[in-house]
Amino acid sequence: MLTQRQLFLQHNAQTSPEPLMLEFVRAKGVYIYDSSDKKHLDLIAGIGVSNVGHCHPAVVKAIQQQAETYMHLMVYGEYIQAPQVNFAKALADILPESLSCTYFLNSGTEAVEGAMKLAKRYTGRQGFIACKNAYHGSTHGAESLMESDFYSSGYGPFLPNVSFIEHNNIADLKKITTDIAAVFIEPIQGEAGIRVADVAYMQALRAKCDETKTLLIFDEIQSGFGRSGKMFAFEHYNITPDVLLLAKGIGGGMPIGAFISSLQIMSVLSHTPILGHMTTFGGHPVCCAAGLATLRTLIDDKIVDEVEEKGQLFKQLLIHPAIKEIRGKGLMLAVAFENFEINKKIIDACILDGVLSDWFLHCSNSMRIAPPLIITKTEIEDACAIILKNINLVVEKKDQSKKTVA
Repeated sequence: MLTQRQLFLQHNAQTSPEPLMLEFVRAKGVYIYDSSDKKHLDLIAGIGVSNVGHCHPAVVKAIQQQAETYMHLMVYGEYIQAPQVNFAKALADILPESLSCTYFLNSGTEAVEGAMKLAKRYTGRQGFIACKNAYHGSTHGAESLMESDFYSSGYGPFLPNVSFIEHNNIADLKKITTDIAAVFIEPIQGEAGIRVADVAYMQALRAKCDETKTLLIFDEIQSGFGRSGKMFAFEHYNITPDVLLLAKGIGGGMPIGAFISSLQIMSVLSHTPILGHMTTFGGHPVCCAAGLATLRTLIDDKIVDEVEEKGQLFKQLLIHPAIKEIRGKGLMLAVAFENFEINKKIIDACILDGVLSDWFLHCSNSMRIAPPLIITKTEIEDACAIILKNINLVVEKKDQSKKTVA
């Protein structure tokens, strides 16, 4: 009989020539357990997904109750379904008044695609601006907003009328003109290696979009739902985007995305033509029930209140000559090393030692730290001790190798 590993390689489409091939069988809280029941402290939360931890009891209960009530009934937008309505209302209650209308989808990249159509339809314009080293998803439209030729190679041509600006470069904002439908930006760039935008830059960006009547679209697919130390990263800047994109952490582990705007802006999708944007499974009742339970857990348990302090603890403990810099806000951090080779060796050693991390698409010399927000201070101390231990092992081997060559 073939093993799960062999079946995986034969029947599951591969995304890289060398997948990690870690075989996990269950997860709970901040830990994932492999087939030998060894536990691994999860410092990446499925890339910012499991904000309230794996299999949070409140989320599991909501999923079970909704699955027993009803699942898929109809394509999104036709039937009144309580999970969708209640989750949308709960989001509106914590967002500014101009972000009161939600369109639910299945993922972050679908939220980007929907927002691109919305911006074109609302403004009557065709141009887009995105940031260099951004990542907004892998579907054709979303990937058009990514400048990198490395990841786009072989899949073009992409959408025309897309130009790029440097994140945090105020001078580049002159590229925003009355031909631009929308600017897509991550207030905290994720795959660029956690690059936090300056307050002055973001406020200048908001002013420029107001001046040109360009929609400002915040991609908070990674930074939203408490990860930055506030419920939404835009709260750090005292500005409000015209459209907010969410996914990853909003579903408590279930697949769900959303783009959110005002009722006025969103209404253009409903006419001329009708059904201007459609999704079969978007707003799936089980996923929306999980999302509402996740939001209530974050609020009721005051989880977000402790995120900044926990992030600071990582920064205080991870001190080593091999660490060049630690960037980020809250529990959205990047630990920079000299190069990818050293970073990868440290990550691999940590995985063997029971701590899960990875690197960034556009910043391969940095280790990602984005654990479930429920991680305790003791667990942070344990994780940092293991990381530091393995940094020492990798650095010692490197030094020994140099001596041998000499």
